Amino acid sequence: MYRALRAEVADVLERALEAQELPTDDLGIEDPPGGVDATLASSVAFRLAGTLGEAPAAVAAQLSDEIDVSDATYIGAVTNAGPYLNVHASETYYEETLLAGLDPTYGTLPDRDERVVVEHTSANPTGPVHVGRARNPIIGDAIARVLSAAGYEVERHYYVNDAGRQMAVFTWAYETFEEDDLPAPDRAKPDYDLVRYYRAGNDYLESENEQKVAAAETEIEAIMRGLESGDEATYRRVSQVVEPVLEGMRQTLERLPARFDEFVRETRFMRDGSTEDLVQRLKALPNAEQADGAWQLDLAGRGIDKELVFVRSDDTSLYPTRDIAHHEWKLRNFDRAITVLGEDHELQARQLRAALDQLGNDVSRLRAVHYSWVNLPGGEGMSTRRGTGIDLDDLLDEAIDRARQEVEARMDDRLRDDDLDEGDIDRIAHQVGIGAVRYDIVAKQASKAITFEWERALNFEAQSAPYLQYVHARCSGILTEAGREPVGSPDADALTHPTERELLAVMARFPAVIEEAADDLAPHVVATYCRELAETFNAFYRECPVVSSEVSEDTGEARLALVSGAKHTMANALDVLGVEAPESM
Repeated sequence: MYRALRAEVADVLERALEAQELPTDDLGIEDPPGGVDATLASSVAFRLAGTLGEAPAAVAAQLSDEIDVSDATYIGAVTNAGPYLNVHASETYYEETLLAGLDPTYGTLPDRDERVVVEHTSANPTGPVHVGRARNPIIGDAIARVLSAAGYEVERHYYVNDAGRQMAVFTWAYETFEEDDLPAPDRAKPDYDLVRYYRAGNDYLESENEQKVAAAETEIEAIMRGLESGDEATYRRVSQVVEPVLEGMRQTLERLPARFDEFVRETRFMRDGSTEDLVQRLKALPNAEQADGAWQLDLAGRGIDKELVFVRSDDTSLYPTRDIAHHEWKLRNFDRAITVLGEDHELQARQLRAALDQLGNDVSRLRAVHYSWVNLPGGEGMSTRRGTGIDLDDLLDEAIDRARQEVEARMDDRLRDDDLDEGDIDRIAHQVGIGAVRYDIVAKQASKAITFEWERALNFEAQSAPYLQYVHARCSGILTEAGREPVGSPDADALTHPTERELLAVMARFPAVIEEAADDLAPHVVATYCRELAETFNAFYRECPVVSSEVSEDTGEARLALVSGAKHTMANALDVLGVEAPESM
């Protein structure tokens, strides 16, 4: 309803301005200032004050007299308060919001007939996923979810680097070292098993025995050349480390959960001739040049100081070259392409975009979302090569363990009067623990660095995932106590308490929040909305009994519908963030 109301406000404002032959390019429609009793506001009077030579308050008063809302459905009235025009919603607005909330899919927008690919995570398959990179799959998955909720057809891709030097080193190490000479794996998973070879190989290459290192480098170079030439035997050799490690990483990401529609191999664009064709087109560009035998693009004319090297002096391609081919493939197959990258890849993204633009691609269909790092208290390192840092599996295990302790402690505080068995406790611990990790990471704007802290993430009383999940569980509990879902067409006129109206007003905004988060690729907007919804519901819960003999039948039915709508809204908002909504806690 909020989106429809906003459209109506724009229409009546445009008509009023056109009647006075005033420009309609900036209507200033926004949320009202804090403490103002209105659904929407317009600050257009500030813009017009200079044009009309009058104070903004006088302009607002003049406009309010010109605005005609007689044919509006969702606008009840438009008044002026100082320099602002305040929009008050009609009863129809609240009635339709109450009915819309009864739909379990509430908040999902109509199909847009637009295909979007979201590439995220894409960590090199050299070992287990580490906490330092955990923000990528969590943000990437949330972006994919919010785009899907906004009506886009979304595919989730993981771009697998199976062609670079790291994979050549990994392959050589796997074929060189004996398992008996390696330490035991930390977990019974293929990524933990094989990473031991990768670490041993890097230690060997940093040894002081120059002759042995030189021999190893010759073998590693041969593997890289085999990949470049399309040698099938070399691909099979590399795959024997890539595929098991990737499977182990996939298992970890499933725990978040972050699932993928396709794992796109980098070697695909070497084997199908795309990279070779691309190199020839890049060499033909006017700013392509050779330096010490290597080919590069001079991007200074595009405000980028560092050249993009696309062919080495030994005539082999590089990762950025193959990534350009990869993105051309995306643009041929999707309407839009979104990539989630760490802040250390900003230069790479700018170079990629510049090269694609020069090659004649429509780069307006590309978006890159850059995220800052997740830190842990104490600043542990995150190097896969060195084998230090915290694995994501460890973080998720600890999240579940801590959540279980918290759930059991809360049950003890209530003398265990909840009808929960061990299976229920395990379920809730998993939902709360994983939800706490996801929510704490996705709730912050991607570009801002964060430090993950257990005390904040698992605080049932603060603005955390458990706090939000508890609201959903409370809604479920009320409906269970009532013994039924609301029936018929509830009467919104029966909801007269200020907290009831405020809850309806917040619920009405949910589809617009989804739209904003999708347009801006900003899932943290949904996280902020969840907190507002939770606080508003809790205020309603404190003031307005639902299942009570003291409540009239009409009011009780309307409040039951309001609880059902709040439950659906919270469940769908949490789902967009990848956080489960427990029925009980």
